[in-house]
Amino acid sequence: VQLQASGGGLVQVGGSLRLSCTASERTFSSYAVGWFRQAQGKEREFVATISWNGGNTYYANSVKGRCIISRDNAENTVYLQMNNLKPEDTAVYYCATGVSTLIISRGGVEYRGKGTQVTVSS
Repeated sequence: VQLQASGGGLVQVGGSLRLSCTASERTFSSYAVGWFRQAQGKEREFVATISWNGGNTYYANSVKGRCIISRDNAENTVYLQMNNLKPEDTAVYYCATGVSTLIISRGGVEYRGKGTQVTVSS
């Protein structure tokens, strides 16, 4: 499965962005999907995950209440709506597939796409 993240950019503190993760194969709809981020010089960090049918979602404490993950399987796309952005949200964000939201939340992924840069300026 080939994944492509998009929607990143430069935003001011308190602003919003919506990231998209688009897949090339229809089998994408059978996978749980997660968003991760990696800031320069830091380790990869789990952000959010959603089950194959959108019924289950799980968020990292650092983004809980500020981010919403959703998906449109007809469009082969998973979204990450990010609100009230903070400077510490600055990172490259990328999406990945996995067998379940639990495994993804623990870092277990199968396919990973290229990321999109999010920069939050103060």
